[in-house]
Amino acid sequence: MDSEREPVRVVIVDDEQLVRMALRLVIDGEPDLTVVAEAADGDAAITVVDEQRPDVVLMDVRMPGRDGLSATRELLTRPVPPRVLMLTTFDSDDLVLGALRAGALGFVLKDTQPPQMLDAVRTVADGNPVLSPAVTARVIAAATGPQSAHARTSSREAARNQLSVLTERERETARAIADGLDNPEIARRLRISIATVKAHTGSLFAKLAVENRVQIALLVRDAEV
Repeated sequence: MDSEREPVRVVIVDDEQLVRMALRLVIDGEPDLTVVAEAADGDAAITVVDEQRPDVVLMDVRMPGRDGLSATRELLTRPVPPRVLMLTTFDSDDLVLGALRAGALGFVLKDTQPPQMLDAVRTVADGNPVLSPAVTARVIAAATGPQSAHARTSSREAARNQLSVLTERERETARAIADGLDNPEIARRLRISIATVKAHTGSLFAKLAVENRVQIALLVRDAEV
């Protein structure tokens, strides 16, 4: 990051004080990052975010009282919402999935090593998703797991209607995103330039009214259920 930029302002939300302390120590040790507040539950998170207006919120998924999913949904309705990075132990794929559908930019495991955690915060601060193919695949598997026939049919029809506005090339790009490919890999698969991939991805965001690549992937998977 540019050393002349203001530090990225971070709020940490987790019901475990030790987790908050550990994350604060890691984040505040970096000159380009600073923790401006902490919260122990979703209600407190909304209060401190409205007060501090941080750039990034590290949000625990499961907390007593208001959980991270509910808090994330509310925060993302703000006129200038923060970028939300979910914290999880992966015993709550359903809640993580809901947060991604709501527009959270990604998620990291709580036991992620400090360098990778810091990279994730910086990546999200720049407006980019933090979603490794392996982790994305697990969340998508949760989205396409057992459910009622009626629910599957409704989800499939809604997703297909949403995808119907795409061109054939945009559909191929969406399919590649759902397979967890990054831009260079998509360019190789489709035999197009990276600039063209970026153009198609921008069109996908606009036409599908989504904010990140996982939301595109989920729509593709829903259409195929």
